[in-house]
Amino acid sequence: MEIDKNYIKNVLGKILNTPSPSGNTEKVMNIVEGEFAKFSTSVKRTNKGALIATISGKNDDKQKTLSAHVDTLSAMVKEVKSSGRLSIAQIGGYMGQSVEGSNCTIETLGGMQYSGTIQTIKPSVHIHSDARKLDRKIENYEVVIDEKVFSKEDVLNLGIDVGDFVFLDPRVVFTKSGFIKSRHLDDKASVAILLGCAKYIYDNKIIPENTINFFISNYEEVGHGASGAIPPRTCEFISVDMGAPGEGQNSTEYSVCICAKDSSGPYDLELRKRMVDLCKKNSIDYRIDIYPNYSSDASAALLAGWDIRTAVIGAGIYASHGYERTHEDSIRNTAKLVIGYIKSAI
Repeated sequence: MEIDKNYIKNVLGKILNTPSPSGNTEKVMNIVEGEFAKFSTSVKRTNKGALIATISGKNDDKQKTLSAHVDTLSAMVKEVKSSGRLSIAQIGGYMGQSVEGSNCTIETLGGMQYSGTIQTIKPSVHIHSDARKLDRKIENYEVVIDEKVFSKEDVLNLGIDVGDFVFLDPRVVFTKSGFIKSRHLDDKASVAILLGCAKYIYDNKIIPENTINFFISNYEEVGHGASGAIPPRTCEFISVDMGAPGEGQNSTEYSVCICAKDSSGPYDLELRKRMVDLCKKNSIDYRIDIYPNYSSDASAALLAGWDIRTAVIGAGIYASHGYERTHEDSIRNTAKLVIGYIKSAI
């Protein structure tokens, strides 16, 4: 039986269109939990709000954990200005220009939502002679709210205040040629892949050699996603995150990408060899790469002191932490590697 690519596509579209910045992931977690509940032996939440879905295997003493993160980049209201506009603080690491002109939604503590647009403080070339020279740092961006507001008091009367989340419009597009364009493919593409793999295991009545845990973290973009609450019998931890194609890189938007090293250092060599062997045996298009400005749930777990072997794999995501793009070939190749790994024994 083939991997259900339509299921992956549909669930990906659904979670991409559900805002889930680091620190505000409950709505999308409820969706993901409901899907994993269909295919897993058990599903539970950690105290911090991460999700662990387990499929029992033949060997329960040596377990495998595969992670993906559902939290995304975003922003937060830092100041309500006297002009009625909002200064913002970043959530996660992205270039200011990648959100310039983006539509967004402000969500208040009371649950009210207001639309707006992220603009520079000098948005018009017709009135700002130095608009092109403006430093694209986050302090020079603001949210223009789509309401008739002319003062700080007007904004506060809407219920908007410091600390409110600002969701970035994902702009989800599925092209006829197989490309997927959207913000937050990092790492919602991987969440959809793991759900597709769980469905494949369930539909085919496969009993894995080792018990499998799917760990869906909710704070990866701010550095501590998988730093705690990993299932204690985990021997191997695979972070299903993203590859980063670009100039000087070996990754592509069509292959599964295997990370040899990132800014935290090298990942486990023997586990990487097994990943490559699985790709060769199963005719999976793969690329090995190094990412100089990158970290993962696997590195967070290692830095927290977990005694585990780790690897990082994922679909190739072009323009990461911007308006991203990948291809269904890359998603399929990543899913094939995950399934091959699940079927293999430690």
